[in-house]
Amino acid sequence: MTATINETNRTNGLSFFTTGDGVRLAYRLEGAAGKPILLLANSIATSMNMWDGQMEAFKEHFLMLRYDYRGHGDSDTPAGPYSTDRMGRDVVELLDSLQIGRVHFLGLSLGGVVGQWLGIHAPERINRLILSNTSSYLGPAEQWNGLIDSVLQAENLNGFADTFINNWFPSPMIESGSEIVAAFRKMVLATRAEGIGGSWAAIRDMDLRRTAALIGSPTLVIAGQYDTVTLPSHGELLAETVPHAKLLMLPAVHLPNVEFPDLFESAVLDFLLTD
Repeated sequence: MTATINETNRTNGLSFFTTGDGVRLAYRLEGAAGKPILLLANSIATSMNMWDGQMEAFKEHFLMLRYDYRGHGDSDTPAGPYSTDRMGRDVVELLDSLQIGRVHFLGLSLGGVVGQWLGIHAPERINRLILSNTSSYLGPAEQWNGLIDSVLQAENLNGFADTFINNWFPSPMIESGSEIVAAFRKMVLATRAEGIGGSWAAIRDMDLRRTAALIGSPTLVIAGQYDTVTLPSHGELLAETVPHAKLLMLPAVHLPNVEFPDLFESAVLDFLLTD
């Protein structure tokens, strides 16, 4: 099957398309036509709304495209496990359905894994590539098998939401009762267990430590100095592996776009707009 677009299914600005394997994925295309396109990809257990804070700054320069992974946000939740290959092809099929040739790509965490896959396997679709708080390898597999089993068997996601929040934000931000932290917790709780488990399987099976060297797009790697999920050393290794990649280390945990939005947005725009 080929991917198809379903323009009639629009709700609150959302559009949908159906992938070649029959999964309906949600996306938003926002901004002025004719501008370069910047595609955003999210962290596990969030939706495209994790980028809401960046929309105003980015739309000044780009036509913005963002989407929900399978099992996340407003997209369908097929049975897992998922794979980085399938999740990368979801992006290719989205671009095909919209008749978009090339984009700049910004992916954070799992989004950065998808970005690496695209840079390796679909380089003709990527102009400039930004890989934020991500890794080319997060083994060993055994740790992921336990997590996958536990999330699929859990009665609810409350405990997992606590873990995600503690991994994503600094303690003072969590303890302050931040509305932003509360919004991200809601995103986790709105994600289906099958979507989290399926995506963890993609991470479990992912090893791009050698093939990341095949990425030819101009690449910026952003890492968080205090990130305990994708360690600073993971960002350093990725920047060393991707030819001519630039490395930016921010004093952040796992979501620098939320913790340090001004620094993050400036770094992204400087990289994408500087010849």
